[in-house]
Amino acid sequence: MSASSFTVRTARTSDVPHIQALVEPLVQQRILLGKDRVVFYEAVQEFRVAENSEGELIGCGALHVMWQDLGEVRTLAVASDWLHQGVGHALLEQIEADARSLGLTRLFCLTFETEFFGRHGFEPISEDIVGPDVFAQLALSPDEGIAEFLDLSRVKPNTLGNTRMLKTLR
Repeated sequence: MSASSFTVRTARTSDVPHIQALVEPLVQQRILLGKDRVVFYEAVQEFRVAENSEGELIGCGALHVMWQDLGEVRTLAVASDWLHQGVGHALLEQIEADARSLGLTRLFCLTFETEFFGRHGFEPISEDIVGPDVFAQLALSPDEGIAEFLDLSRVKPNTLGNTRMLKTLR
């Protein structure tokens, strides 16, 4: 299985059941938060997927814009038999390219996979990575990912053990 045996592309609505099936084992392991299918449909335009030469979905990841300069890498998942084959790297590279094309300069992730993201230039962060005025605006969002980014107490039970990481795009 070489990098040439898969491609990365924009997700389509027909991919949503496959994205959900790909993510489900990670939800069961409490690595990713579960989402209802409707949430995947609502965010399908944020997703990139990797598919093998037979057209099977083997990975996914999403870019969610949080603020003028800030985006989040969400739902990065790779099928277990495709781990360590460059799929996650290719998806993250595409997400970063998408972020740059939107004018974003920083990418956030909340992850247990600190080594993977660390190898890709992400660093652990603490509080205060946005100013008080931006914090106040972001706190108005009903989006759980933004609550995780802000480290709000209402999401703490779901994020215990995760590391908040940030990368400055160059």
